[in-house]
Amino acid sequence: MNRDAILFHLREANEALGQAISDIEKDPDYDIGEFRVAMGHLYHHLNTAWHGRDASDQRHRECNRNDFDSWRKFPDESDVFLE
Repeated sequence: MNRDAILFHLREANEALGQAISDIEKDPDYDIGEFRVAMGHLYHHLNTAWHGRDASDQRHRECNRNDFDSWRKFPDESDVFLE
């Protein structure tokens, strides 16, 4: 398990969540488009933390298009024990 990569992405997700909460609280005109972008950013980091958990630091640094696309997908429910 690549703790550094996981922690990086969890911290980024935490920051994205905090920013979304703050933006929603402060902006009465905050709309679904902004929410969609914020949630996409949040889920990208959560999903990458999960799917990239065993990838090396070098692989994370180089992150080719295939890695990017596969890591950012939602995990299967059985992968995170939601069944």
